[in-house]
Amino acid sequence: MKDPDRKHGHGLIINIKVEPRSSRAGVAGAYGDGLKVKLTSPPVEGKANKELVEILAREFKIRKSDVQIISGKTSKNKVVRLIGVDNFKNILKKT
Repeated sequence: MKDPDRKHGHGLIINIKVEPRSSRAGVAGAYGDGLKVKLTSPPVEGKANKELVEILAREFKIRKSDVQIISGKTSKNKVVRLIGVDNFKNILKKT
């Protein structure tokens, strides 16, 4: 993705690199042109994806239903749409 802040429809599409089975959960910071997110859940039966949705919804202050995994449901590299979000620079300032 060339522009991590590009808008698509009513939301922001960003690349996410997840690190499952981490000791702490949360947004770890920038990773390439997207974000790195640490998860405590293992990548089985959708547990890691569910935790990713919960973390992103909490960090961006949106509903879980406004977080959509577009691609990479079985990969560590995902593309996610965040409906109602303009950019993720405010999240990076917190980390």
